[in-house]
Amino acid sequence: MSETGGYEPSDQEIEAAYQKLKKDVEPKGYFLNPDESFTKDLIRGMLINEKRYGYWSCPCRLASGSKEEDRDIICPCDYRDPDLDDFGTCYCALYVSGAVLKGEQKVSSIPERRPPPDERKVLSEKPAGTGPVSALAYPVWRCKVCGYLCAREKPPEVCPICKAKRDRFHRFM
Repeated sequence: MSETGGYEPSDQEIEAAYQKLKKDVEPKGYFLNPDESFTKDLIRGMLINEKRYGYWSCPCRLASGSKEEDRDIICPCDYRDPDLDDFGTCYCALYVSGAVLKGEQKVSSIPERRPPPDERKVLSEKPAGTGPVSALAYPVWRCKVCGYLCAREKPPEVCPICKAKRDRFHRFM
């Protein structure tokens, strides 16, 4: 018997999770993969991982079972936005960019961004906020419309608060 006690989510559970996720992410400017069958299979994997570990770890990566160690791969993972920016889809392809959704961008393979375990341990041990602002790991972007702030390589495609497009962001820090 598996660690999940043979747990297999029902079609109703998968559909409910799919509809909730879609409802939650689209207003924030994110899009689920339009291949509904593929997307629901990923959600199935995340539901199994939730039962197994207690959290939605990415079904395309090997989770340790330690929430602290896996924090970076809990959906939405830390690598989603950079993958969307660079490749139009995240590593597992649950999320796609607007350009991919509209058929304006083709999808190709995505390299793994997640550092090996020994590098993740070193990164997690670094104290946050101990250096000058110029030492921030990522630039901080500000939405000119609503003031939303985010720290990442590039601003979001759409502001999750006011829905302004990426061109309405400026580098704040």
